[in-house]
Amino acid sequence: MEKDNIIVVDKLTQDYGHGRGVFDVSFTVKKGEVFGFLGPNGAGKSTTIRHIMGFSSAQSGNTSVFELESFKNYYKILDRVGYLPGEIALPEGLTGWEFIKMMWSLRKVENKERLEQLLDMFKLDPSGETKKMSLGDKRKLAIVTAFMHDPEVLILDEPTSGLDPVMQQTFIDFVKLEKKRGKTILLSSHMFNEVEATCDRIAIIKDGKIVSEFDTSDITHNENKNFEVIFKNKEELEKFTSLYPKLRKNTINIKHIAIRTVDQENNRVVIAVNDKDINKLTMALSDYSVQSFTQVKYTLEDYFMQFYKEDKKFGGAF
Repeated sequence: MEKDNIIVVDKLTQDYGHGRGVFDVSFTVKKGEVFGFLGPNGAGKSTTIRHIMGFSSAQSGNTSVFELESFKNYYKILDRVGYLPGEIALPEGLTGWEFIKMMWSLRKVENKERLEQLLDMFKLDPSGETKKMSLGDKRKLAIVTAFMHDPEVLILDEPTSGLDPVMQQTFIDFVKLEKKRGKTILLSSHMFNEVEATCDRIAIIKDGKIVSEFDTSDITHNENKNFEVIFKNKEELEKFTSLYPKLRKNTINIKHIAIRTVDQENNRVVIAVNDKDINKLTMALSDYSVQSFTQVKYTLEDYFMQFYKEDKKFGGAF
């Protein structure tokens, strides 16, 4: 194992039956990087994180943090990690301040300056009872108490769930700031904007299996481009589509002209092409009657949906 790997997931398997769980999941998070773990609810993100935190013992494979096996070293790891769970369960009968003091006592760390910074950043007044707090304020209180001891590593499971758009952006800014301070961050999310805005590398998980892992720059600075072409009539569209192949899943590495989508009703295609082949595309199109030709930005969501486009169960969640 490389010494700069702070978090290691090695062939993790936890099979709950009926296709639920995680299966042979492997990835690493290096010191000082933000690693995005992208997938819909139920894909296996939280299961993986519970094993990383040492809350569950794996059927096979293993997880470690700081070269410490997670399940056997749960308390040692927790002292150095800020963990934000996907579902917030705060104790009743306490005010926010009382909960903060309880967490101080458990962690044996009291950093009032850091606390005040976080309360100000997230606009939180912790004087009210936790039971009566809104979902957004409960999430803010969880954020503050998870990070008020200024941990080396942040493990974030759907961190902006329940936050309004302004606070979502505040959280993204917070993650960027922590990255500049050298923190190691694992960000589990189904929100494309926060993953794309903060992460150095991304793994996509589907049905408990990693289906792709890549550098974010492969998307944001991708040398492959998409162009929308609308042909003058159906005959021109059919002549063109008969000559060029449909796009395969590994689109980030595409080398030549390929068709991404076909809309026969509107005589429209979206074409993927490498930068160095754009002249070839324009020359090819010169043989056809074209009504319009425009570039379409290729996004993380575009790439992600290649793995989920045939899956209808999410109902537009993305």
